Amino acid sequence: MIDRLQAHYGFTRMPFGRDLAPGMLHRHAAHGEAAARITWCVADKALGVITGEVGAGKTVAARSSLAALDQARHTVIYLPDPTVGVRGIHHAIVSSLGGRPAHGTAALTAQSADALAAEHAERGRTPVLVIDEAHLLQADQLESVRMLTNHAMDSAAIFACLLIGQPTLRRRLKLGQLAALDQRIAVRYHMTGMTLEETSSYLRHHLALSGRSDTLFSDDAAALIHQTSRGYPRAVNNIAVAALLAAFTAGKAIADESSARAAVTEVTTE
Repeated sequence: MIDRLQAHYGFTRMPFGRDLAPGMLHRHAAHGEAAARITWCVADKALGVITGEVGAGKTVAARSSLAALDQARHTVIYLPDPTVGVRGIHHAIVSSLGGRPAHGTAALTAQSADALAAEHAERGRTPVLVIDEAHLLQADQLESVRMLTNHAMDSAAIFACLLIGQPTLRRRLKLGQLAALDQRIAVRYHMTGMTLEETSSYLRHHLALSGRSDTLFSDDAAALIHQTSRGYPRAVNNIAVAALLAAFTAGKAIADESSARAAVTEVTTE
């Protein structure tokens, strides 16, 4: 089916895929704002929080920013699953920095702090700890992150930390028990959806990457895709692909409003 769909539209590759190099990503306003703050967070070795609804492009913005870092001067420690507990966070830090994690939790905690300091002082690299899905972090995990920032009694920052998660993360950080951590956050940004104009630009961008520079979504189709997706890239991707498939099945050259409406029904129906 995919081969027939590509042949029908003359695609050189399927559009709206996830396997895009950082330089190929669409840069709408929220993406640019998030990327700028992530870059500043790393440069200042600060603690930053990026939030957004599911599919808003949080991880994509982080990936784009981190890919632009000088690899000789930075070491990225990426934790995609925070449900590993406090020990799991420290284990990932030590392993990523080339160490052999200690068995005891207390020893491992101290080892991770020492590893971060050594990476900065001895190797001249800034460690960048990125915790994705951070809204799933437990209070003890968030407290362990705060304790890592206590190195040298606040006289010097040795690493940058980026927490990426859904809006509940922001609310949790305001709880009294996490006040000490909340006060240390230097960068905060909440990613919103794209505007209608940005969604239309997003559709054209991905089609161009696939070899089509002409109109393939009618204006009313693009408007319906935007309205239903609320401008969130992942939802736009899903509906746009379904609309192209609906148009193909109907033998149409472009995805019109009826194709988009069929896609919306397919994607949003439980």
